[in-house]
Amino acid sequence: MGTVSPLPAGKSALERVLSLFTDVRPGEGGTALLLAGNVFCLLALYSVLKPVRSALILSESGAVAQSYASAGQALLLLVLVPLYGRLASRVGRVPLITVVTLFFASNLLVFFALGQAGVRLGFAFFVWLGVFNLMLPAQLWAFANDVYSSDRGKRLFPIVGVGASLGAWIGAEIASALFDNLGAYRLMLGATGGLGVCLALTIWIDRRERSSAAADAAIAKAPEEPLGRTGGFQLVLGQRYLLYIALLILVLNTVNTLGEFLLASLVEGQAPVAAAAAGVDTATWIGGFMARFQANVNLLGLLVQLFLVSRIFKYVGVRGALFILPAIAFLSYGSMAFLPVLAVVQVAKTLENSTDYSIQNTTRHALFLPTSREAKYKAKQVIDGIFWRGGDLLQLVVVLIGTAVAFGTRHFALVNLGLIAVWFLLAVGIAAEHRKLSAADAVDRAA
Repeated sequence: MGTVSPLPAGKSALERVLSLFTDVRPGEGGTALLLAGNVFCLLALYSVLKPVRSALILSESGAVAQSYASAGQALLLLVLVPLYGRLASRVGRVPLITVVTLFFASNLLVFFALGQAGVRLGFAFFVWLGVFNLMLPAQLWAFANDVYSSDRGKRLFPIVGVGASLGAWIGAEIASALFDNLGAYRLMLGATGGLGVCLALTIWIDRRERSSAAADAAIAKAPEEPLGRTGGFQLVLGQRYLLYIALLILVLNTVNTLGEFLLASLVEGQAPVAAAAAGVDTATWIGGFMARFQANVNLLGLLVQLFLVSRIFKYVGVRGALFILPAIAFLSYGSMAFLPVLAVVQVAKTLENSTDYSIQNTTRHALFLPTSREAKYKAKQVIDGIFWRGGDLLQLVVVLIGTAVAFGTRHFALVNLGLIAVWFLLAVGIAAEHRKLSAADAVDRAA
């Protein structure tokens, strides 16, 4: 369930600084910081590529094409995820991560060459980036789960999560500063080099951890072994714990994206009047509103990640943390149902999204700490890819049906309240199964 490293006697200066945010023990700071840097690198690259995606699809195909992208991503994932599982059954973890990372890097080189040749690739790149943002982070967090034992992951994942929060924020700032000068295709080229940095960090972490575990030949050799032959879908459907997590991800993403639809609808409805009052055009007012909203979400999420997540894990554990976001979402959509105005929805979505990006994001990755290596790599790809994208598609169905029967904000909020009730039940089931797995994991480590 992850490597166990012999630890030196005293904390380094780095570890004393990191201990301000979570419980870092002697010898743990280096790997924690490298993993945080790896996640930072990957999330920054995604944030750099997001405006490239929008610029290409809106200039070539228009906004309508975006509505079909989720379906395209789901179909592509149905092909790629099983292929990923087969590869994982044939090679160790570093060759697996190397092949997958170089595959996506080579895709960027192909996009760059096609773009320079004048090929219209907005829709294809939009679909590709959605798959990139699901598969590579899932793989990196699977690697982190593989490196750490349950105890170390519970303490150190909050630090790794800080890398994700900082990467998303700083990557967006980099894109904003460089897009006008470099353009879409040069940013793609730069991102290719960035993936090389991510891969180098992964190899560094792997060698560092296996070297520290060299006294235990079985632990040091385990990452070199290919995974079992069981497929990711078989693992999810065959284990109650994994199935509950998959269904929770499906419901969670449906609730969140339906909330984004409610926010967008209210912004769209209020924009003409608000823009006229402010003396600007509608597009400018909407852009400014959404920029302020996302900035508030990112800042609040970063503060929660830095100062609250590790303490939540310490005092209520991973199982207790499961219930924080659904509780906030229940209060948020309850408020929307009784007072469906933009100011209420804005505050509610700020709280929901910032908690999702911090507490919930770290928690859902930590749920895999007591699972098998096959579940960490294969089942996680199925859950974080296909079931996550399934939430997008389910939300689209809800919106189409709701729009057809003239649902308003209050009605959609009530639908989300019903889904949140299901979410709570799934969290109860996951907590019960997690308790069993954690007990079994503790016995294995003691043995």
